[in-house]
Amino acid sequence: MKSSSRLIGVDAARGVALLGMITLHSLLEETASGNPTWSSHAFSGRAAAAFALMSGVGLTLATGRRQVPRSDARGVAAMLATRALCIGVIGLLVSGADTVLNSVILPYYAVVFLLAVPLVLMPTWALFTTGASLALVAPFGMHLLLPHLAEPSLGDPTFGRLIDDPLALLGELTLTGYYPAPAWLAYICVGLAIGRLDLSSPRVAATLLAAGAVLGVWARAVSTVLLHLAGGLTAIHAAQPASGLTSEETTYLLKLGGDGSAPTSTWWWLAVDGPHTGTPLNLVGTIGSSVAVLGLALLLSTTWARPLLVPLAAAGSMTLTFYSVHVLFLNSDFDTYSPVTGCIVQLVAVVLIAMAVRATAGRGPLEALVGSLARRARALALRPAPAVSTDVAAVVPRARRPEPASLPRDSRRPGGAVRFSRRSIRHRLRAGAPDSGSPADGASLGDSVSRPTDRASLGDSVSRPTDRASLGDSVGRPTDRPDGAESGGDDK
Repeated sequence: MKSSSRLIGVDAARGVALLGMITLHSLLEETASGNPTWSSHAFSGRAAAAFALMSGVGLTLATGRRQVPRSDARGVAAMLATRALCIGVIGLLVSGADTVLNSVILPYYAVVFLLAVPLVLMPTWALFTTGASLALVAPFGMHLLLPHLAEPSLGDPTFGRLIDDPLALLGELTLTGYYPAPAWLAYICVGLAIGRLDLSSPRVAATLLAAGAVLGVWARAVSTVLLHLAGGLTAIHAAQPASGLTSEETTYLLKLGGDGSAPTSTWWWLAVDGPHTGTPLNLVGTIGSSVAVLGLALLLSTTWARPLLVPLAAAGSMTLTFYSVHVLFLNSDFDTYSPVTGCIVQLVAVVLIAMAVRATAGRGPLEALVGSLARRARALALRPAPAVSTDVAAVVPRARRPEPASLPRDSRRPGGAVRFSRRSIRHRLRAGAPDSGSPADGASLGDSVSRPTDRASLGDSVSRPTDRASLGDSVGRPTDRPDGAESGGDDK
């Protein structure tokens, strides 16, 4: 499968999550009898989970689909932190205009993305292990911790709340709100790990589809056994007075789900798998459904059905823009439609606009803005600092070392000694200049030492030194040496 097919599969899975959230928010949540509608059964809790898991896959694609090395950590951290801050600012602005949902997800995602920055440095096996631990173990820790935390307001995060009480808002965004960070980091971890797999392989896609389906079915089966056969429901209703909920609110929570976490009146609440309850079975089940959707999209992108994924992929490549516009539309005077009509209008508009933008601009406006700022932040973080010289020799000039007075002087280098260098001698010989170390009569070095042509005179002057005065004058005691000439022996 080509890289474009892989990207189409990933974007198509994002598109399913986006359209699922739009459908869930536009249609009714429950029937007249108080039971969940088909849209609640299909998308409640699952669409947001798929959105989070696909965000983890997107983070992996943005970091090269590999474990980020330490040498790149600074640039990648700057890029991801900037992306998270931009999403947080956009989320706070959108939340300020919301009076319908009261659960805009973008500010929560911003906190989760910031906490996920160190995760990109972890190996793949550690990501799977961390994700499994957060899904299976973290809910038990939250069950013990929640009674000691302040009650959340469960209102939309806004700039006003951030200014009035930043600590309370931060606590709600991380632990007590609709999307608590420990639970949602599990989706990010699994998405990061899956993004490093060979998503171009049909075998991997089929494995994801099968594994996701098994996890989803397993979680539902275990919850059913614990609640209906092991006495979980009876224990939950018996502990209802201690939960702070009425019996109607307890029934509603069991049918339609919670507000990010389950009550802590009894441990049996951790056996439910309702939407947004944050229990182990809820997290495992929604991870399974999200993985199955991704595997199915990747598998279809290798078959004849690939062209059918193009509209979904176009919408999935602009989730930030379309989610923000969707929330603003629900809170505007333009939303005068019935639930079904309004849902259809939004779905059709999203698909058509997405395909038009994909064919022209290529990216949504918010995606382009956030991506540009993130790239600038990475470039600034990787910019090398100005070099500061620490070499003392480069700052303080080195004093000239005095030359020994006993060395012979070079007449062509005022104040300098003769350089006994083979290269300098060859250079002078090739240039035809007399060697500064030659005898005073101008004979070459070869004539005086290497090639003694007059053997008789050599024997008279060296082998049989009868004239000590002449020997001393020429070798032993250079009493009459012109300036710049070189001695041939040591004084004895």
